[in-house]
Amino acid sequence: MRRRSPVPPAPLPQRDGIDPVRVRLPHGAAWATVRDHLVERLAAGDGVIDGMLDAGLIVDADGRAVSRDTGYVPGLSVWFHRDLPREVPVPFPLEVVYRDDHVVVVDKPHFMATTPRGSHITQTALARLRRELGVPTLGAAHRLDRLTAGLVLFTVRPEERGAYQTLFRDRLVTKEYEAVAPYDPSVPLPCTVRSRIVKERGVMAAREVEGEPNAVSGVELLDRREGGPARYRLRPGTGQTHQLRVHMASLGLPILGDPLYPRVRAPVPSDDFRRPLQLLARSLEFTDPVTGLAHRFVSGRVLQAWSSYGTWAGTAPEDQT
Repeated sequence: MRRRSPVPPAPLPQRDGIDPVRVRLPHGAAWATVRDHLVERLAAGDGVIDGMLDAGLIVDADGRAVSRDTGYVPGLSVWFHRDLPREVPVPFPLEVVYRDDHVVVVDKPHFMATTPRGSHITQTALARLRRELGVPTLGAAHRLDRLTAGLVLFTVRPEERGAYQTLFRDRLVTKEYEAVAPYDPSVPLPCTVRSRIVKERGVMAAREVEGEPNAVSGVELLDRREGGPARYRLRPGTGQTHQLRVHMASLGLPILGDPLYPRVRAPVPSDDFRRPLQLLARSLEFTDPVTGLAHRFVSGRVLQAWSSYGTWAGTAPEDQT
């Protein structure tokens, strides 16, 4: 197997917790200058690349500014910072549950993405932690949906990240979730849901299809309110996108506040934080692959629809299921 060459260290510091962009100049190309390649490759608009070059915002691996006439050298890299989109601040704290020299475990709020993606860049758990803790090397060992609250594991040292990511890949982490959803006495619980879930690029919702199951979820009733919703413990045996949300909807128990399941609703404005998805990553349990310590972490959050159902449901009564 051919080993991938290590990525060289960035010659630019992070900005707002975000790494600079690296562009590697491909072999077998015929561009005369770095400028010509970037204009064609990035399609940034008239004058954007020239403006960045003139301002010294694009640098080579040694941190030297690239000019308009810098010659094209296949295999070399250039670095720069993208203009970041304007983002609505997520007005909830990101709580550190545990921290040592190797990992940081946080209790993520609803509406905050784990890592930068799409229009969510600086208002993500990773970027905020890098800024607040002053640890630019932090990386995510796994991801939690933006709308889901709860526990997320980050690594401190890049050279150890793979060991922690392997824990999740090989299902060596025991995860439990909690959800608030309608109660239906006709649904036999506890139960294990098995199905095949596919998520197509560019399509917001995942769906179940015929075929060999690739998603397994355990569902258990914890408690219920008379005339109101119920609280469930969910144990994912696999890690398909939106798996727990899909499986709860397939049982006829869609998680409260879910904008995608059982049907896709109108997009929620980016500044509307009133009605979070009632899904929480409650606990993480694993043996640390570096230190050998046995860890169990538990979220201290309480799902809003359970603690104050009448108030929560009143924000949008048409969306209660």
